Amino acid sequence: MCNFEFSAINTIVWDWNGTLLDDREICIQSMNDLLHERGLPLLTREHYLKVFNFPVKDYYQALGFDFEHEPFDVPALQFMDNYHRRLPKALLFNEVKATLAFLKERGYKQVVLSAMEQKSLVHSIRKLGIFDYFEAIAGIEDHFAHGKIHRGKLLFEKLVLSSKNCLLIGDTLHDKEVASELGCSCVLVANGHQSRERLMVNGNVVVSSLKELVALLPKV
Repeated sequence: MCNFEFSAINTIVWDWNGTLLDDREICIQSMNDLLHERGLPLLTREHYLKVFNFPVKDYYQALGFDFEHEPFDVPALQFMDNYHRRLPKALLFNEVKATLAFLKERGYKQVVLSAMEQKSLVHSIRKLGIFDYFEAIAGIEDHFAHGKIHRGKLLFEKLVLSSKNCLLIGDTLHDKEVASELGCSCVLVANGHQSRERLMVNGNVVVSSLKELVALLPKV
């Protein structure tokens, strides 16, 4: 793949969880708490990368949750309690700060579009010291991670972003779906919540690291 494919890009739309924030292990641990309580098989990292999906209700069902026995809201809220208790342990991927600084220096606008609840998202980004790199931070209104297509459309309208000038960077097939709905390009980074094998379907552009990613992008 050559740089010319991204010659029109001037705005980077970042996913957060699994793309900038390395939170895979705390997600596995938090879910295993719930599975253990219900006598369900625990997740390994390998199985997690194969089964994690959006909408997350489908992911829960794939793990054996029975929503005829209990409503989805019950384990979903329990998971978020577990997750936020562990969240301070989750750090940025090693290359994040250098990548954000490099792209800013090269002239790219940068925004965050996440399925994380808005207040938690902003707090986490501030705490990790990268808030000032972004022109906007867009999370969702609740903790149920229903997706972010609608939120993305609102973000594009608010900032008057042109789809042809935007590149969405994420770590899941849902990020590719979001990019398609928004009409923008997409690169997936295979170090987050889904396996490289899953991400490679349908000719998706997949890189192994942020370092590999920035090598594709020309100076604005």
